[in-house]
Amino acid sequence: MSILDFRMSRRAGLAVAASALIGFAVPAAAEKAASGKVPVDELMAANALPDVVEGKADAPVTIVEYASMTCSHCAAFHRDVYPTLKKNYIDAGKVKFILREFPLDPLATAAFMLARNAGEKRDAVVDLLFSQQKNWAFVEKPLDGLANVLKFTGVGQQAFETVLKDEKLYENVNKVRDRAAEKFGINSTPTFFINGERYSGEISVADLDKIIAEKSKS
Repeated sequence: MSILDFRMSRRAGLAVAASALIGFAVPAAAEKAASGKVPVDELMAANALPDVVEGKADAPVTIVEYASMTCSHCAAFHRDVYPTLKKNYIDAGKVKFILREFPLDPLATAAFMLARNAGEKRDAVVDLLFSQQKNWAFVEKPLDGLANVLKFTGVGQQAFETVLKDEKLYENVNKVRDRAAEKFGINSTPTFFINGERYSGEISVADLDKIIAEKSKS
């Protein structure tokens, strides 16, 4: 079934909202201690989709975030924490940051597909969709809301529908998620790996400062 066959009634839209806010999301408070570690070479191995990397390739700290576009906690991180992360660490050459797709529902998969269609501007589209999440993810007709938001990036209705018919892209977005679930045991968003150590849930600027300082010394 193509993603275009996914149609959202008001009831289904509310179900997506509930899953993002309750069923799959984690508590707002971040875990200040790492909850596990994975081999960095395995974490950085090739995926079904290439990583979109922000920051210097040789930055001493690498942050990999697994996020879902319909997750309210992921949106909160990108609204409240990511701007400081980018200014103080990514742009300063101290952190390399990678966001990977972990869609929790078909609507999140659709949003990631459309972001990937933007090529090198994928992360800019992700930021836009997070900032406008309430206008497309939790409405009666989310696909219409998604299309309306993306009109600001120059994506017309025909291009919108063409992307959502791309079965290969649909499969690859979900392969990124499936590998993360199978290899690293991820079952909620956001989940961060900082130099291979796992941190689940929202993370504050203060906690991030401490963790990056510690990782920069090692």
